[in-house]
Amino acid sequence: MEVAARIGVTRAAGVDVTIVTMDEFSMPRTLGKGRTYVYLFPWREQDLLKIGYSRQPLVRLRALHRRFFDVFDLDRGRLLETGRLAQARKIERDIILRHADQRSPPPLAVPDAAAGYSEWFRGVCPEVTAELHEVAEREGLALRSLRDWLRQWFDGRSDGLYEWSLRMLEAIEYEIFNVPVALQHGEAARSLRYVMDACEAVGLPLSAIFPDAALAWRALQ
Repeated sequence: MEVAARIGVTRAAGVDVTIVTMDEFSMPRTLGKGRTYVYLFPWREQDLLKIGYSRQPLVRLRALHRRFFDVFDLDRGRLLETGRLAQARKIERDIILRHADQRSPPPLAVPDAAAGYSEWFRGVCPEVTAELHEVAEREGLALRSLRDWLRQWFDGRSDGLYEWSLRMLEAIEYEIFNVPVALQHGEAARSLRYVMDACEAVGLPLSAIFPDAALAWRALQ
């Protein structure tokens, strides 16, 4: 299942319980060629937006803020799908140069290492959105709502998430009953709660993805 990059193993009753966490989403990586997205990520509580390009928009979102669905406006966000990295880079550069006078520091909640200081702008969301629509029409590219893209991404992994959540519940139970409190990390619980929150935030019905046991666990959190 293409849902995570970090794996931990715990031994429960002599059986290895693999804990695949959601701290990093993995998707196929290629160099130089292939589908690349120009993204517009509007900050929800300020008139700020982030412009850039990425082959892995979800990875980029999580680098900017782990709970990206709480801080970015998914409905106003846009992803313009291009066929080549060079094409995406040119579109991004044109937008950045056009609005250079509206550059702004990133929100304090964004880690310095991920911020991209020259790519944050204030007060230009309608203009940049219109420009992306214009480019999409002119070059025959697909432009999608960020929420719609994320919903499809998670929905496409719903079968795997069902089984994954059962493994997380097993790991949570094992840690509670077998690991001293001082040594408990709660990684499986954090991952399960995070993924369920993300699925709910993008508009997916949790009951259609997760088992009843996971739904009951989340209701108690």
